[in-house]
Amino acid sequence: MNHASFDTIQREYRDRVEAALDGFLSGMDATPKRLTAAMRYACLNGGKRVRAMLVYASGEAVGANPLLLDTAACAVEMTHAYSLVHDDLPAMDDDDLRRGKPACHIAYDEATAILAGDALLTLAFEILAADSATPADIPRRLKMVQCLAKAAGTAGMTGGQALDLEAVGRNLSRDQLATIHQRKTGALIQACVQLGALCGDASTTELAALDQYGRHLGIAFQIVDDILDEVSTTATLGKTSGADRARNKPTYPSIIGLETSKRLAEDLYRQAIDCLDTLAKNAYTLRQLAEMVVHRTY
Repeated sequence: MNHASFDTIQREYRDRVEAALDGFLSGMDATPKRLTAAMRYACLNGGKRVRAMLVYASGEAVGANPLLLDTAACAVEMTHAYSLVHDDLPAMDDDDLRRGKPACHIAYDEATAILAGDALLTLAFEILAADSATPADIPRRLKMVQCLAKAAGTAGMTGGQALDLEAVGRNLSRDQLATIHQRKTGALIQACVQLGALCGDASTTELAALDQYGRHLGIAFQIVDDILDEVSTTATLGKTSGADRARNKPTYPSIIGLETSKRLAEDLYRQAIDCLDTLAKNAYTLRQLAEMVVHRTY
C-alpha cells in the first residue's frame, strides 16, 4: 500500500486540528476577553499535537469518517492544554516556561490561568457531547464522554498528578512509579486511541488491540519524557530541563538508571507495535507515531 510521507501526514493532522481548535475557540462567547485570550494562548500555543494525531490515526485504522474525528481530536487537545496550564502553576510543578514561551500564569496571572484551564476542560466535554461532528448514535457518544472523563479524572490524569506530587522526595519502587505515570500520562494517550476507534466501526478485537497499543505507548511516552528531562536542554525541550531532578521527583532514570530506562521504552515500543498486527493494512500512521514518540530527541 502506498502512503503519503509521515511528515506530510503529521502536517495535515496538525493543520486540521489547529483549524478546528481555532473554530471552537472563536465560536465561544468572547467575554470575558482576558479569559478567552488565555484559553487561546494555552491551546493554540504550538505543541506537537501527538494526542490529536493518535485520534486521527486510530480512526483511520478502523475506517472512521475523517469528518467525525475533528471534535474528539479537539477535545483531547483541550484537555491536555488544561492539564499543562494547571501543572505549571506555582502550587503544582511551578514552571515558568511551556513550549518555549512563558507559561499561561506568567503571560496572564495565576487566577486567569486556573480559570482558563477550568474552561478548556469544560469546553472539551461540551463539544464532545453536543457537536454535530461526532458519531450520531447516543450510546457511542456517551461512551466517548465517559472515556475522556475517566482518563481525566481521579483514575487517570488528575489522580496521577496527585500521586506525583505526593511522591516528591520519596523512594518509590518501579511499580509505584509505573502506576503514577499510567494515570498521569498514559491514561489520556490511551483514551485518544479509544476515542478515534469509537468514531469508526471497530470490532471488539480491534478495540482491544488498540487499547493495549495505547497503554504501552502511554507508558513509553512518559519514560522518554523522563529521559529527555535528564539529557536535553531547555531550548530543545521548550520547558525547563532538569526540573524533575531539581524538585527531587522520582523518575525512571532516577529509579532504574538511564540505560535501563531506554531499554524499557524500546521494549514497550515493540509491544505497542505488536498490538497492531490485526490492523496491518491500516496501521501505518499508528506505527509511525509510535516510532516518533519513543525515538524523539526533542
